Amino acid sequence: MSLNAYQRARTMVEQPRGTEYRLMSQITGDMIKARDSGLCGAALVPVLHRNREVWGAFTTACAGAENQLPDPLRASIISIGLWVDRFTSDVVTGRDSIQELIEVNCSIIDGLRSQNAPA
Repeated sequence: MSLNAYQRARTMVEQPRGTEYRLMSQITGDMIKARDSGLCGAALVPVLHRNREVWGAFTTACAGAENQLPDPLRASIISIGLWVDRFTSDVVTGRDSIQELIEVNCSIIDGLRSQNAPA
């Protein structure tokens, strides 16, 4: 089976939370690799940009009236997304470390993992 065929099949059967889990895991893994490679400041822009894009998508999705998550959870996700956006700027300028962004993502991954566990 070709890679494209596999990816199409996966997207047809994967649940939204599974997709979110996989995406956050990939991005966080890339952030950990960048940190472990000693990258800092502007050298982190590619991986930080991708993380910021995902959090922006989560924020936009939670802001939509059609979103069926409970209001407190939606508000929390929006709040975290706004923090990620601001904090990312501090990491790029070298004022802060990527570690806190990694920790936030790991917390989200843990929550998504528990939601995806078989009953």
